[in-house]
Amino acid sequence: MRRKNLAAVALVCGITCVGGLASAGAAHAAPEPAPTVSAPAAPGAPEGEAAEGQAATPSPLEEARKKIEKLYHRASVATDAYNAAEEKAERQSKEVARLNRAITRGQDRLELLRHQAGATAREQYRSGGIPDGAQFLLSDDPRLFLDNANRFQRGQHAAKSLISQLRTTQEQLEEDQAAAAAEYKTLERHRTARAKAKKEIKKQIKAAEELESRLAAEELERLRKLEKEAQRRAQSAWVDSGILDAIDGKASAAGKKALAYAVDQMGKPYSWGAEGPDSYDCSGLTSQAWAAAGVAIPRTSQEQWRQLERVPIREMRPGDLIIYHDDASHVGMYVGDGTIVHAPRPGRHITLAGAGTMTILGVVRPDA
Repeated sequence: MRRKNLAAVALVCGITCVGGLASAGAAHAAPEPAPTVSAPAAPGAPEGEAAEGQAATPSPLEEARKKIEKLYHRASVATDAYNAAEEKAERQSKEVARLNRAITRGQDRLELLRHQAGATAREQYRSGGIPDGAQFLLSDDPRLFLDNANRFQRGQHAAKSLISQLRTTQEQLEEDQAAAAAEYKTLERHRTARAKAKKEIKKQIKAAEELESRLAAEELERLRKLEKEAQRRAQSAWVDSGILDAIDGKASAAGKKALAYAVDQMGKPYSWGAEGPDSYDCSGLTSQAWAAAGVAIPRTSQEQWRQLERVPIREMRPGDLIIYHDDASHVGMYVGDGTIVHAPRPGRHITLAGAGTMTILGVVRPDA
């Protein structure tokens, strides 16, 4: 599988050497348009399109395609919310566990100090309230006085230190207990958000699957053709803008490793919330690919967009991440020659696709 996938990428990148990009010469500035669907096609084009100059009247099947696409997009947004809540809950769980360990240590230390303080109090009681060191100081023997003066001072210092340690330990214990309670409340909020997002994901996916299930086998095949045609038109509009003439970046060493990992996952199914090794969602694939290259990046596409360094589209290179849609709900890894590898959506498998088949929000570079 790995050789087959790498060969596929080699074929895609090979187009650069034999096609129009090779003859383009030095890179030049080009616009960075968001992908848009081209004008309606002439008669004979897929259903839902009209001749040039005529208003397109979407067919029921085209309307169904758009509705299904919207439902899966909502599921993708909910998946990002789920992944973010999951990541925060995991981080919060570790913090709660750390604080609980600190509380246990504090309680043990407080118990020991209280035992020591009790022993000191009992000793003072037995000696009539006057410590042994003080009794030595009251001796008529000058040598005993001098020999025990330092011992008495050390005893006083030890008693003060014991009281100080008791107070400090008690205060720290109370702080840790309050922090643990606050962290636990935050953890519960993240768990609630995660459960809510999970419910939303299942709701949107179920609605999309029910809509698809009402279509006959022949209609499903036509639906897939409509999807491919919409993607082809969007990609063509993006490529026709001339943007590829300006993109000639070379992958970094880490980028090559990340790309090799991502390509090696081709054919594996999309599964929301998954980070491999058997299935992935879109950001699960990109985060694990870069982890394999030794670079830790955020788990979700929205955080990847927010935290990673952004680069202009014309400066992107293989291994960079392309973030899609206004809400940054999807991500793919740039392969080269206008192509990405990505985990599309439920019911699909990791595959190569045109970089311009969806609305591009921007590009980020994990190893900037």
